[in-house]
Formats: sequence, structure tokens, C-alpha cells
Amino acid sequence: MFDPERARHDDLRGGTPPWGQDPQQLARPAVEKDFRCEVLIVGAGITGSLAAEHLASQGRDVCIIDRQRPGFGSTLASTAMLLWEIDRSLTKLTELYGFERAANIYRRSLNATNGLIELVTTQGLPCVLRQRHSLYLAGSEIGERELLAEHHLRKRAGLPGYFLDHRGLAQAFDLFREAAIVSPGSADVNPLLLSRTLLAAALQNGAAVFDAEALTYDNSANSVVIGLDDGHVIEASHVVLATGYVMPDFVTSDLHKVASSWAIATPPQPPGAIWRDGALIWEASENYSYARSTLDGRIIMGGEDDDTIVEPDARDELMPAKAKAILTKLHALWPKASNAAEFIWSGAFGTTGDGLPLIGRVAGHPRIYAAYGYGGNGITFSYLASRIIAALIAGNSQPWFDDFAINRDVPKSVVRPL
Repeated sequence: MFDPERARHDDLRGGTPPWGQDPQQLARPAVEKDFRCEVLIVGAGITGSLAAEHLASQGRDVCIIDRQRPGFGSTLASTAMLLWEIDRSLTKLTELYGFERAANIYRRSLNATNGLIELVTTQGLPCVLRQRHSLYLAGSEIGERELLAEHHLRKRAGLPGYFLDHRGLAQAFDLFREAAIVSPGSADVNPLLLSRTLLAAALQNGAAVFDAEALTYDNSANSVVIGLDDGHVIEASHVVLATGYVMPDFVTSDLHKVASSWAIATPPQPPGAIWRDGALIWEASENYSYARSTLDGRIIMGGEDDDTIVEPDARDELMPAKAKAILTKLHALWPKASNAAEFIWSGAFGTTGDGLPLIGRVAGHPRIYAAYGYGGNGITFSYLASRIIAALIAGNSQPWFDDFAINRDVPKSVVRPL
């Protein structure tokens, strides 16, 4: 039986993503004695690295622990499309929460993407980040008429973008779908490099990273005592759980569930064989496909998500069949692409019924904060989580944080994941 709490890297992903080898060997000593720190971050992937960089830049005493190589879990499996558009369309989110709340959530996501791009740009982080437009294509869930209504709703919310009908889409991008919304403000990146450069920036600001596994969390009025696998303990004023979709048993949410996804990367394409501007493509479908390019001219495409398959062996056994299905969809979308997959991989990820992440304090544990349920917006929501949690630690709670709270109120229709 699959036990998320004991999941290792091989359980989080399978196959080989195209992100290359470990960019550098990170010194990660074992914990040799009990000690105290202000903030302990559990998990050194992209979420933990973003939180560590931000908190350390504020002058906080930050320690990070990870039981395996940082960035080689869920982060490595990411296709690293930094979209501000959310798995739930603005139309669907408005049906759930009303227009003002839904529009505010979308604007927060846009601001998060802009903030991450600015962070990478101003600090000169070498992570192959490229600013991109996104193409939201009409699909099985939303046709041209519904997509136009979504566009008008976005304009009302002050969100950027323009609408293309079938003819306009064919002329502008040589893509043959009913319609699309084209939006600026997104990006793509090498997720492993981004995670590692952020972690390196945190270490330069005084943070420390250790090879350790948290087993127990003992709360008191003024701190949390974390018991490690080697018998040592760390006492922290605050704890940030940044463990991918692997949730300790005291973090619960009826909204959250685990799903599996698959992806392929083609060989480098010949010049002119990538669609215009290498825009990030995703579909208005319940089980949508998504595509991007890489700096060396590959096409990455993912999808075929399945929330009934969570066992690592079962997920990985499906890689050949899923790769074939994804290549078929790629050929239908972009016939110019090479009909071959040089890289095939799979991964587990957390998702929620309303398409929004779970970020904030853990109920009953006022000094423990968590970030889960990112769905298709992993890195965007990781950045958002780093800012929300840092503000909560500083005592600067904001009303809009409740939109992402772990124990937020939701309509009955989404109490169980959709």
C-alpha cells in the first residue's frame, strides 16, 4: 500500500525529465547535535527554496532539512510552466465564489508570476527563465462561445490578454482550434536550476541546510520541537512544511487529493519547427494537455492526468502508453513536431477541488505553516506561498489569505475533490 508519508524520490516521479544532471553538489551535512533556529523549513525543493530565500533575505535565522537531494523530488518532475491562469477558469471560479473574490484570486496569481519573474531578473538567477505569452485553447470543456465569455470576464477583472477566433488563431500561430485567449505575463524555466539557485541565495544570506528527516512535531506555546530520524531534535519558533504533496497526518483537508501526470520531451526540433514565440499552450478541457518549448529547441508536452492511479509502480508502468497518447495529441496540435519522445517521465502531484492551493497555518498548530495542492500552477503557487507564510510569521495577516487557507470555507459542491 502506498504511504505518502514515507514516499521517496522514486515514488514522487519516474522516468527521466530533460533537466540534466545535478548542477552542483550541495554540501548538506548531517545534524550532529540538538539546536534551535527561528524558522525550520522541511523540504528543499522549489517551495522550500523560495521560502528559504525570502525569509533569509529578511534577516531571519533559517534552517532547511531534506531527507534526499534537494530538488530531485517533485521539483524535477515539473514541466515548469509559470502560468498565472489557474486550473479553474475565472468563469468556474466565479460560479463558486462570486466575481469579486474570483477576480481577486486571479490578480493575486498574476502578481505572483510577475513577482517571481522580477525576483529572478533583479537577482540574475541563472535558471533559463524566459518570459512567455500563454495560449488558452478552446477544448472539450469550453468552446469558442464560452471562451469569448471567459475573455470578457477577464477584461472586467482587469486581466491582460486578447481573444482570437479560429481564423485569427490560424493566421497568428498556425494552430487550428476553435479559438484561444492569448495572455502576457507567464514564463518558463528550468525547475531544478531555479530551485538550486534560490537555495544558494538563501545560504548566502545565512541559511543552513541539513540532511535530515523530520519524524515528530511537538508543539508548545512558544516553539515546535521537531524529532529527527537520527534522534536529534531541532527547536524552532516556526515550522514551514514544504514537502510537495506528502502531507503529515496532522495536516488534513477534504479538498486535497493526489493525482498522477505524464510528460514527454522531443529531440531538439529543426529551426522554425516551434510555434510562434514558444508560447505556453494549455487547453480548456477537464483533463487538459499542455505544451512548451525549451532553450535547446525541444517540445515538452504533458497531460493524461489520472487521480485513480497513485501507486508509483502502476503510474510508471503506464509511461510507454501515456507517452504514445501524448505524442498523438502533440501531432494533432502541431504536426510539424518530431513524432518521437527522447525523454519520458511521470510524477505525482497534489490538487484540490476548487483548483486553489492550500497555504497557511495548520489547524491546531499555530506555529506550523504548510503549502500543498498546487495543481497545474506549482511554481506560481510556490512563490505565492512563500510570501503568504513569511507575512504570517511576521504577524502581518491579510484578509485575502483566507482565499487560500487550508481550512477555508468552500461550497458543498467542492467539499470532495472534483
